[in-house]
Parts: sequence; structure tokens; C-alpha cells
Amino acid sequence: MGVRRFGRVNGLGLATLAGREVRRFVAVWQQTLLAPVITAALFLTVFALAFGAAKRGEVLGVPFLDFLAPGILMMTVIQNAFANTSSSIVIAKVQGNIVDTLMPPLAPWEILAGYLAGAVARSLAVAVLIAAGLFLALGIGVAHPLWALLWIVLGAALLGGLGVVAAIWANKFDQMAAITNFIVTPLSFLSGTFYSVETLPPAFRSFTHFNPVFYLIDGARYGFLGTSDASPWQGLAVVLPALALVLGLAWAWLRAGYRMKA
Repeated sequence: MGVRRFGRVNGLGLATLAGREVRRFVAVWQQTLLAPVITAALFLTVFALAFGAAKRGEVLGVPFLDFLAPGILMMTVIQNAFANTSSSIVIAKVQGNIVDTLMPPLAPWEILAGYLAGAVARSLAVAVLIAAGLFLALGIGVAHPLWALLWIVLGAALLGGLGVVAAIWANKFDQMAAITNFIVTPLSFLSGTFYSVETLPPAFRSFTHFNPVFYLIDGARYGFLGTSDASPWQGLAVVLPALALVLGLAWAWLRAGYRMKA
């Protein structure tokens, strides 16, 4: 893959790749937009029936369902961001048409930005739909809109970048499924989505505070409810280096053509 300088941007190529990624998920909106919203609604319904207000008190000073809602929203956002980039690259590799992305005069960072644009767009669309449902069903607004938007974008970028890294490494669908099932899903479920980390034993609580996904969940909770386990500034101190590491690795692998030409 040719290496182009950062100072000269192929705006048309970048916009074309980003537009392709957006059109790809919009074309199957029933799977990429509607299904995540229904899944989030099912999670809330199940927890409402199992742990209603009469069975579970307040958590962090808010009703239990209100506590759950932003975590479920962010969990859905990051899972969809990961799925968007990873599925696009793996499908192209398996079908043998990844060359259509590698051959145009796009710099590695432009390819990465194009894939991330699709992941962020899909995540924002899912977040807006779920947030609208939360407002209608539970009356949950947005306490800090800029923080909420920042954490959604950061979550989409981090997991979208991780999806690029995973898809570059994987050459088969079962390899990709293994990463999703044994890494992404556990990170989503075990990062304070359904509980406050203050309830964990000290050792597990300390370990959780090194997990960037915990801060994504917690940051979304702060953005929507104004309450959280950790300071959003502490979250940024963990998430931003993790984001730089993931995107740096994705860029380096794209630049080297690692496992992309097999």
C-alpha cells in the first residue's frame, strides 16, 4: 500500500469510503438500527420485571431502571461500533474484494478514518433512537448533553478502532466471532452496565478502574443522569490513551498491509 503524506488529504476518496460505510448499514437498517433498539428495550423490560422499584432501591441516588438505562445505551453503542468496522473488513477479506479499498490513493489514516466514520454514524443513530425511547418510556433526559455526546463518540471510536484491529487480524468469520464472544461481550457486560462498581470487592473494583469500557459506561451515565462512580475527567485520562493506542495499532497495521493481502 502506498504511503501518502498527512498534509495532502484525498477528501473525495475519504468521503467516498465514509459514505460507503454509512450506506452499508443504512441499507440493512432493520438489522443495524432497529434490532439494537429492540434488544436494549428487551434488556430494560427484563430488568424492570425482575428488579422493579419495589425489589431494588436506588443506585447512586437514582432509581435502578434509570441507573441501568445509560449503561445499556452505551453497551449497545459500542457493540454496534465494533460490529460495523469488523464486519465490513472481514467480509471484504473473505470475499476477496478488500483490494477495492486498498488500491485507491488513500493514506492508511484516511482508510481508518473512513471506517470509523461509518462506526460513529451508526452508533450515533442507535444512541439517538434509544435515548428517544428512554425519554418516552422512563422520562430520562440528558443532564449534560456535551458530555453524553463526547462519551458516545469516544466509545464508538474506541470500539470501532478495536473492530478494525480485530478484523485485520482475523481471516475467517469464526475468528471474528471468537473475539466478539470472548472479548467484546464480556467487556461490555462486566464494566458496570448492570451494577455500581462500589458493590464489588476491593480487588475487583481496583481492576475495573483500569478498564476503559467501564469509563465509557460510567461516562454515559454521567452525561444522562449527572451521577457516576468515577469522575468523567478521570475517565478521559484512561480512555484517551487507550483510544490512541488502538488507533495507532490500526494505523500501523494498515500502513504495513498486515494480513490484508492474504
